[in-house]
Amino acid sequence: MSALCRLIHRGLLSGRSSFRLFPGQQDVCGVAPCLRTASSCSPLNLTYDVLDGKGESTPLVFLHGLFGSKSNFHSIAKSLVQRTGRKVLTVDARNHGNSPHSPMLTYDAMVGDLKHLLAQLHIEKCVLIGHSMGGKTAMMTALTQPSLVERLVVVDISPAQSSTRTNFHRYIKAMQEVKISSDIPRSTARRMAEDQLRTLVKEHSVRQFLLTNLVELNGHYGWRVNLEAISANLDDLISFPSFNTVYEGPTLFLGGTSSAYISSEDYPEIQRLFPNADIQYIPDASHWIHADKPLDFISSIISFLHS
Repeated sequence: MSALCRLIHRGLLSGRSSFRLFPGQQDVCGVAPCLRTASSCSPLNLTYDVLDGKGESTPLVFLHGLFGSKSNFHSIAKSLVQRTGRKVLTVDARNHGNSPHSPMLTYDAMVGDLKHLLAQLHIEKCVLIGHSMGGKTAMMTALTQPSLVERLVVVDISPAQSSTRTNFHRYIKAMQEVKISSDIPRSTARRMAEDQLRTLVKEHSVRQFLLTNLVELNGHYGWRVNLEAISANLDDLISFPSFNTVYEGPTLFLGGTSSAYISSEDYPEIQRLFPNADIQYIPDASHWIHADKPLDFISSIISFLHS
């Protein structure tokens, strides 16, 4: 085992004898993809799902938020394929879902991963739809690679600092403290994990969302997200780089009225970077708009595509 791999094992697995990271397929280090690493300059090969539409219009590409996965948009994607005829791509970000893990978790790296994936799939231009962290990746892609983005949808996030509006530090701490015995039924493991999360994560819907990351292999339970990388990079993830460039394409910022992630204080920066942006809100929707109000979310996307 290489020195790097030994550090990975020691740093990520110490003190976790009853609660392991998900050990899926083997990689060059002989460890799970959750522990896979890559050089900071190399894009990762992301996992994705493609739903093929019969139309020839520009494909839609969905980018999920922190602690999410491509499955968050599965039903949304199916509906949009049926209603628009477009190809729809849902993507697992690095350190999330089934995509490889890396200590590097920056927006620059995630833009590089996305650019690499679109090139692999011969997608020269797309409608990019990103939620939260995925929305920031989408904004940065549009600002740095505008030729790739025909239209942009940013879901409940803005190009502003979101540190005062987030509880992600608390979520990470709660997930890191979870301990689950081996060789118990999945239903029992899930119940144990939720009971332990409840101390720091009061909202039932948020606990259920975090629990989508609980996975099992050979009787051992763990989180498929790379908590170490998320924790180490969280300050960067809840900020946004400064840009002097603009994205001139049609843009929709879609917020939830029960969320504080797009406020009137953000409007000047939105309009500076995205001069053709429209800002809309979906009533009674929280930060997870697509989960709270899927039909309204789909209707907003379709209206924007036709605008």
